[in-house]
Amino acid sequence: MVEAAAAAAAGEQELSASASSAAAPPPPPPCPSVPPPSPPPPPPAATSTTAAAQVVLLESWKRSLPPEQQDWLSKALFVRDKTGRAVLTKELQLWYHPPGPLLTYSQPPASPDAFFQRPFFLWAPYRMWQYSLKCPSCAHKLTSCGLYKTVRKVLDLDGWYYMGTEYLECRYCMKKVAAWARSVREQLDLGHQLLFPAELAYRLSCDKKVLGQMKGRTLGNSANRLRSFLVECHTEEWMSRCLLYLETINKFQVAGVRLAPPPRPPAMQPVPTSGWLLSTYARETFSRLEELQAGVTSIFGSILKMDSTKKIVRKLAGADSRTAQWMTSVGNELGQVLICVLTAAEGYGLRDMTEGLQQRYEQAERCPPQVLYVNRDCCRPGGNGGAVAALFPSWPQLQVRLDIRHFIRRLAAGVTAESHPLYPAFMRRISAAIFEWDAEDVSLLSTARQGQQYRRGSVENARETARHCRRRTRGAQETERLLDEAIQAFMGATDTMNIPLLDRARMEEIWTRQRKHVACIQDPAGVQLYTKTGELTKGDVVLPVYRCARGSTSLESFHLHLNRFIPGTSASGCNFQMFLLEGLTRWNEDRAQVAAGAQNTGMKCYAGQKQHCLYQLAQRLLGVTLAETYSKPLLYTGELIGMSYLYAQTGRVLQMFPDDPDDPDGSEEVVLEEDEAEEDDEHRDLLQEALDEGV
Repeated sequence: MVEAAAAAAAGEQELSASASSAAAPPPPPPCPSVPPPSPPPPPPAATSTTAAAQVVLLESWKRSLPPEQQDWLSKALFVRDKTGRAVLTKELQLWYHPPGPLLTYSQPPASPDAFFQRPFFLWAPYRMWQYSLKCPSCAHKLTSCGLYKTVRKVLDLDGWYYMGTEYLECRYCMKKVAAWARSVREQLDLGHQLLFPAELAYRLSCDKKVLGQMKGRTLGNSANRLRSFLVECHTEEWMSRCLLYLETINKFQVAGVRLAPPPRPPAMQPVPTSGWLLSTYARETFSRLEELQAGVTSIFGSILKMDSTKKIVRKLAGADSRTAQWMTSVGNELGQVLICVLTAAEGYGLRDMTEGLQQRYEQAERCPPQVLYVNRDCCRPGGNGGAVAALFPSWPQLQVRLDIRHFIRRLAAGVTAESHPLYPAFMRRISAAIFEWDAEDVSLLSTARQGQQYRRGSVENARETARHCRRRTRGAQETERLLDEAIQAFMGATDTMNIPLLDRARMEEIWTRQRKHVACIQDPAGVQLYTKTGELTKGDVVLPVYRCARGSTSLESFHLHLNRFIPGTSASGCNFQMFLLEGLTRWNEDRAQVAAGAQNTGMKCYAGQKQHCLYQLAQRLLGVTLAETYSKPLLYTGELIGMSYLYAQTGRVLQMFPDDPDDPDGSEEVVLEEDEAEEDDEHRDLLQEALDEGV
């Protein structure tokens, strides 16, 4: 027994050091001229030791892998050399798939192991692709020193699989590192980096396909929903394997013959908690932090919009609760978002944000924007611009305009009730006092409607008018006169119950204050607000399709999107930042794809680095475009985004995850609050409405 233990220890050390032999070579055959003596029968302990020696794996792997994985994996990874020694096969591959059960059995299976085997992933970039890898500490060359002692268990969509890696050693500083460490993987080219399938966390790991289920945020798409989906998929897969195993045994049952009960199948391995899924998703997102931030700071525009909201910051919980009061975003004419920050108050501390935007344009050698739409601080009583214009000293030609929707909402505050029967007529009168339609566009659409009405019987549609017709403001003096007439015309208007539409005293006070802003809502001179995006044939008439860049309604739609993208009612600062960056990146890519008219191509990708790299290689090597790229990612400018901006104002630092997945990161202690039972699903897509109506 002592000799057997010593042999096992020696085999363990040899496998760990060189991934070669784990069993002693067999003794030489006896001389045929001399008959060998009959050996004594071995004791039972020796028999079990010999059987265990057939599995050529590290002892730490044997302790980590379930029994059904060990035999087939040992045969797949190790072969016998000429001397009979067990060595790691030279024909390595990334994925090893188990043989599984036989198609037909001539007798009942002795064990359920073959029915419950799972795939194995081996990550060995040094051995497989002969990469010249450098030590993360001293930058000297790394060399292979065997297999890493830890086997990772990875959560997949329908079960679990296992992962091993090689161990690398720096002979200069004597430091050892597992090949799956991020500092090693980042030294590979992008194509080989993407072959790594999982996000490694402490103790357990998660396949990227699982985390991908959380990226497309919609109403109800939360970590709790994902866990429920995984539990269902894992249960169905486990039950299918159990059924196949038991049905195979049942075929050998004979009526009237009582056989020994077969071995029970292994229990289903539980799915981790929702908190663990959320923490792992945060870890994966922060591994792409540089790419996400670079994608945001690569956005530009000639017509900017700035808006603030309070709704989203109410979700901040824990130590970050009530530390922020406003979220301020800056967008462009396509609906994309250039920057999004959290501040303690609206307008407070925005100078760093605006300075970063001005430096971004200067470093990229882009022309400064022409117009900035805001919802407040558009002008001063004494002239010389408002408080917003003072935040952009490098752009003296920037024209600041008040968003017309906000202006109309201010006037609507004088209404006694929005449910008043005359309220729609009053709002139409206010809109007509501000805007006038292009006569040629309206005439062309009218001709098309006549032909279409004759054929299809279609009716007039306001949304259709906004899609094919342009409109412009009437000028400050004309607008002020028409608004004054509209207010006076409805001042004494009442419904059938003699309830007035307008509160006279309040309306007069509002109009007195807002009269000065009539000039601020006029279209800026020399700026093209409409872009022709295509054509449409109706009634044998070709109609242009326009997109309007006026106003800041696109930012309101983005804030609605982000409020949905951050699940539940609360989120820590780390999770809030993660959802913000992911949602911001996906929003910008969707807007860029729509602007290019490619929303129906059947392809969609939010990995900007992968997309741009594929585009460049296809152009260079094939001279064709395999996948279009709609925004060119630049280097990250260093601008602070979201929670990082808020933390910079208070001297705090956003906590990052450790690079080594074997270091505890707190993911095993995460507790996730339940998501909201109901979320408002009656919100309209404000962005589409804005583009259609041209506001």
